[in-house]
Amino acid sequence: MKDIHSYWAYLVVLMLAFAVVNAILGLSKKREFTDKDVRIGLFTLIVSHLQLLIGLGWYFMSPAYKALKLDSAAVMGNPASRLLAIEHPLMMVVALVLITVGWSKHKKKTEDAAKFKTFAIFYGIALLLILSRIPWSQWLQF
Repeated sequence: MKDIHSYWAYLVVLMLAFAVVNAILGLSKKREFTDKDVRIGLFTLIVSHLQLLIGLGWYFMSPAYKALKLDSAAVMGNPASRLLAIEHPLMMVVALVLITVGWSKHKKKTEDAAKFKTFAIFYGIALLLILSRIPWSQWLQF
């Protein structure tokens, strides 16, 4: 389960980065918001939600969760353990909420620039949160 979660994360980060770059380029070049742009945002939303489901499944089976249940003070006192048990899961959920809100808000916009701006802001902040809380030392071992 951990391997699936780790490998799927590459797809999430790539899709999210692609969606953000696409939105910034669309905004800066004043492009029309097309079906292709909708699909990029939607596919990013879907792969992110799947990652959350995989991640939640892994989290409740993980040693980090078991350690948190047994001795939360020790987990909170160790930065590496705290990252895996608290910070990473919490920030990923917050990032997914931002992606979901960005998707919902873009549908209510009528102007192309506003749609691109909504994706750029919400998906961009989500990307920054995800990149800030990835356990890099473990993730890059693959």
